[in-house]
Amino acid sequence: MNDSERRLALGSFLRNLRSSISPRDVGLPTGSRRRTRGLRREEVAQLASIGPSWYTRLEQGRDSSPSVSVLESLASALKLTPNERRHLFLLSGESLPPQLNGAEEIISPSVQMMLDELNPNPAYVIGRKLDFLAWNRAAEAVFTISEPSPPHDYNLMWRQFTDPVWREGLENWEYVSQRIVAEFRTSRARYLQDVSFKRLIDDLKRESTDFVRMWQHHEASSTLDGYKKLCHPTLGAMEFEHITLQFPNDPDRKIMIYMPHTATKSRLENYLILSI
Repeated sequence: MNDSERRLALGSFLRNLRSSISPRDVGLPTGSRRRTRGLRREEVAQLASIGPSWYTRLEQGRDSSPSVSVLESLASALKLTPNERRHLFLLSGESLPPQLNGAEEIISPSVQMMLDELNPNPAYVIGRKLDFLAWNRAAEAVFTISEPSPPHDYNLMWRQFTDPVWREGLENWEYVSQRIVAEFRTSRARYLQDVSFKRLIDDLKRESTDFVRMWQHHEASSTLDGYKKLCHPTLGAMEFEHITLQFPNDPDRKIMIYMPHTATKSRLENYLILSI
């Protein structure tokens, strides 16, 4: 879209956001004579500490270029989700700045229920630092996620580079590892001030020369989807088609689903039944 279309889209986006927020949600009195659905323009301007007339220009799509600080103030005032914040910056023609610190990553019961319904397809959720946030019984059977692996017990990167069972069991370990490092680097760029990233990177550099080698190559992130062959110490050779799904309201969280081929699926189903 051209600049004019982008400004009009930004104005429409802000109006829709404003109308969807109750004054009570942001600590403002509702009042009995309120005729505006959601917040008033001057209330958004007040919450974001910007001028009312200037905010009105934004909603009307008139020529204006909001700064990064103004966009961050609006994102905070309107309580935007990570995906809404990303969209706000996109419509404003600004690059999304890195996050200073990540919010706590919480998995809802409905997401866990969905993972459980996917059995016997192994499935798990990973967060911004590639931590395992939730998984189902099939994923536990294949990847033994809950087994301790200190000091980063539930981190995919740590398992990939320090667990010999993971390394020996994965066909094309080198190729997959390069893709994982590229994905991790992309995520880390959004959280440059998050010290937990630094701790993980430092520990990986100390424990794995392969990680050090791959970390030095600035490869672009690419998909991890496709055919995967694993060699499980108990279940033997296993074949999957792997897909990645992104949470629409949180781009930092992803669902990884492994769809087993027929023979693999049969063995997994029997294993899960026997392990109840």
